[in-house]
Amino acid sequence: MTDIPLSKAPAASAKGVLYLLFHLGAQRFALDVREVVEVLPLRVLKPIAHAPHWVAGILAHRGVLVPVIDIGALAFGEPAPQRTSTRLVLVHYRADAARPDLQLGLILQQATDTLRCPPDDFRPYGLDNADAPYLGPVRQDAQGLLQRIRVDELLSAESRALLFPVDARQVSS
Repeated sequence: MTDIPLSKAPAASAKGVLYLLFHLGAQRFALDVREVVEVLPLRVLKPIAHAPHWVAGILAHRGVLVPVIDIGALAFGEPAPQRTSTRLVLVHYRADAARPDLQLGLILQQATDTLRCPPDDFRPYGLDNADAPYLGPVRQDAQGLLQRIRVDELLSAESRALLFPVDARQVSS
């Protein structure tokens, strides 16, 4: 399987925004491809000792060390199954304005399809889930509900500090 760079893919048009679809168990989710750097097959990762169970490890990719999380383990406590449809998706992680070039790896189950639709097709679902602010609005279609994921809200401040520590040399310069 070859790597699929999506950074140059046209993500928005008059017909809507392109979303990468994936599953967490039986539930369907969508990720705006403008946040995606690259879609890879699963890779061997360097584990991180004493990290939360949903931190899959670190990936060395194109000269950059990228922390990787398993979205299924984060959201529902169940890691993604090791199947050919399970992908390692590198995304832009822009939660820290001082470091806009950070990347985060996401292990996503059944990340093989896309959907183009207007962003307004996704509607608030009326629940304020403070423990999961990354769960965005939902869209209903013939297959049921599809929920958008907000990448920049995946990590709490504590998790962000664990996975993206500030280098003391950067602070003093």
